[in-house]
Amino acid sequence: MKSYRLILPLLLVFSGSLFAADGARAHLERFLDGLKTLRAEFAQEVIDTETNQVSHDHGVFYLSRPDRFRWVYEGEYPRYIIADGRTIWLVEEDLEQVSQKSQKSALKGTPAGLFAEKLNLDEDFEVKELGERMGLSWLRLRPRDPDSQFEQILLAFEGDKLSRMEMADRFGQVTRFDFFKLQRNPELRDQLFQFVPPPGYDILDQ
Repeated sequence: MKSYRLILPLLLVFSGSLFAADGARAHLERFLDGLKTLRAEFAQEVIDTETNQVSHDHGVFYLSRPDRFRWVYEGEYPRYIIADGRTIWLVEEDLEQVSQKSQKSALKGTPAGLFAEKLNLDEDFEVKELGERMGLSWLRLRPRDPDSQFEQILLAFEGDKLSRMEMADRFGQVTRFDFFKLQRNPELRDQLFQFVPPPGYDILDQ
């Protein structure tokens, strides 16, 4: 499901441990250092490079390291994704429908899975500093695994603050996230990362 492809790579930004370096990689290292929880607002743009169709979304992202998050899409058709450490739930309230997938299975073979397992960044990605552009410091990650669904992932920092992420996948889509109002290590309720399907909801296995 596309929703999983869009959200799971975000975890690579907040998981694992990196070696110190200059430029954007150093910004990423300092951003991760001591990070336990995070709240951020986001704007998302998805571009289908084959049809040139563009979709826009916005919402709020919550993180509790190392393996729990809640990704809330707001708007006319609200939906949200919860990772509770074992299962990833995609909840579509307007359809009274829930899709569930093993978190370990969902992350397998993705940048998120690699970092959750704390593997070495350079063993799994070609890492390149791209310098300054648009007032941001950019880092490019290209998966070494030929079966990866991603062509590349770009991370952009304003100082030590994550500002943007851009992902190009093998399905002809480019996804851009802009992040706003980041709150570092806020107190987050455990209930944010818990989910029990309401009575009457259709439950689909992915």
